Amino acid sequence: MRILVAEDERHLNRIISEALEDEGYSVDSCFDGREALDYARGADYDVLILDIMMPKLDGLSLLKTLRAEGKNAPALFLTARDSVADKVEGLDSGADYYLTKPFAFKELMAVVRTITRKHTDSKTCVYSIADLSLDTAARTVVRDGKNIELSAREFALLEYMLRNKGVVLSREMIENNLWNYDYEGGSNVVDVYVGYLRKKVDAPFEKKLIHTVWGTGWVLREDK
Repeated sequence: MRILVAEDERHLNRIISEALEDEGYSVDSCFDGREALDYARGADYDVLILDIMMPKLDGLSLLKTLRAEGKNAPALFLTARDSVADKVEGLDSGADYYLTKPFAFKELMAVVRTITRKHTDSKTCVYSIADLSLDTAARTVVRDGKNIELSAREFALLEYMLRNKGVVLSREMIENNLWNYDYEGGSNVVDVYVGYLRKKVDAPFEKKLIHTVWGTGWVLREDK
């Protein structure tokens, strides 16, 4: 999943971004509203985390502009303004959640999981296919009753494939979802991570779930 963090307080921006990256999310970060608008127009994000009081363009105006342009990614406002009127204004501008500073990072992560479930019409934290299941809240992967240890990036890749099971995912689709703007592409990094995932999720088991579609990409499916 790809997340945009727009927060002008650089130390807080860095902490939030690093915490999200530790959870396996791909993160782009910026420090003013105008830059955030350019980022949001240039990519499809799964979540927008926006400070309200930013230079050049405030978070409320930024989100209203994006909503008017048809950008419907779930949005979370971070702000020190905690009055009822402020919260109402934030939600009316198109936000899905309003988190006041200071906040607990566990709460931030829980909100991110909640609003992404809402926008994908999923009522659960658990995604599964055949005897494989992944729990985004507990950060666990189990196949045939056996726990599988994955790195943060491997976990994110498997989650993306499970959310799109049966869909052929191209290298570009995976890059856009799991890597940020700093990733230049052109290497075999996606192939490498698919290989890592296969060794852990498929190799020890008789039934294979990750299939190569030659010339196109990969698909997670259960063959009959």
